Amino acid sequence: MAGIRDSLDRDGYERLSRALSEVATGLCTGELRVSGRPGGTFHFRDGLVVAVESPGAPGPDVLLLRSGRVSGAQWAELMREPGAGRWPENGLVSHGYAGSVQLRVVSMMAMQDAVFAVLAGRVEGCEALGEGHPLAPVPYGEAPARLLQEATRKLAALAALPRAVLPDGARLVPAPATDDELRWLPPSQRELLSHADGRRTGRDIAFRTGRSVYTVTVELSRMLQEGRLTFPSGHTPVTTGVPLARLLPRVPDPPTRPAACRTPHIPPQVLSALASAVAKSSEAASRNLDTPTSVPDTTPIPAVVPDPAASRNLPRRRPGASGITETLGPSSNGTSWKGFFRLRSRIRPSETGV
Repeated sequence: MAGIRDSLDRDGYERLSRALSEVATGLCTGELRVSGRPGGTFHFRDGLVVAVESPGAPGPDVLLLRSGRVSGAQWAELMREPGAGRWPENGLVSHGYAGSVQLRVVSMMAMQDAVFAVLAGRVEGCEALGEGHPLAPVPYGEAPARLLQEATRKLAALAALPRAVLPDGARLVPAPATDDELRWLPPSQRELLSHADGRRTGRDIAFRTGRSVYTVTVELSRMLQEGRLTFPSGHTPVTTGVPLARLLPRVPDPPTRPAACRTPHIPPQVLSALASAVAKSSEAASRNLDTPTSVPDTTPIPAVVPDPAASRNLPRRRPGASGITETLGPSSNGTSWKGFFRLRSRIRPSETGV
């Protein structure tokens, strides 16, 4: 794990975090150019990040074209319109090729993926420049600390995989498989198998498929663990971690044997005490075997008959506790409901004339 984890030092992350914090504190508007591999450019507006561009991650235009959301002919038609620029957002919305919310989501995805690509590579320096011209800025900026936190979370999730690879550090090939096994694979994995030819890295495949480099890297790592992908013959893989030494505190390398399989160390005093306790228990068991066992008493237990007099001593409800009698009493309604029915039964036909 130390091979890939130590490929980037902690100083690069701290240098980038300090530079972004200074720009955010000063509410600056401009761009911060990060040199390294792959490097990138952070665009700011009043201290908030509105766009991040990096050669290590596909931009919003690549995400639209390579993924098939917009065809090449439609894009070429939009670019020929007057005032289209590099990002024909108005034309995409007016022609119905994409919605405004969809374009905003694609721009945010490209920005977050570019930050991940910058942190997954090597950060050598940061330089603040004047106001630039981002390709597809988001209307509402994002806090730099939140972007770094999200990229760090993705790196930690990638490091937790058993056979994690870097976006530009592995060139894989499909493993031997039958047609039935390939038929049951999801379409996303079959697409990655078609592009994995031993020359393309995860970053290259992300550009060709129009998917984020983080998603492709995680999928390649899982397929490598499942045996769907492998390394070319003669290649020595180093795929046991990702560069997190600059993001997370340094921990010693885990042992080659899992903790569940290691034999715990027990002091000799504890072993002797356990041995004596086992010996005493075995002697007691042998003595119990020599002693005849007693026959259990099978005499039936007489049933308990309840006393009828006890039921007469049960508590009784006090009359009038429900409040019905008081509510329908003569004082409130003139006569009680019981009296009403008694009076009705006493009326004679001769008195009513019926």
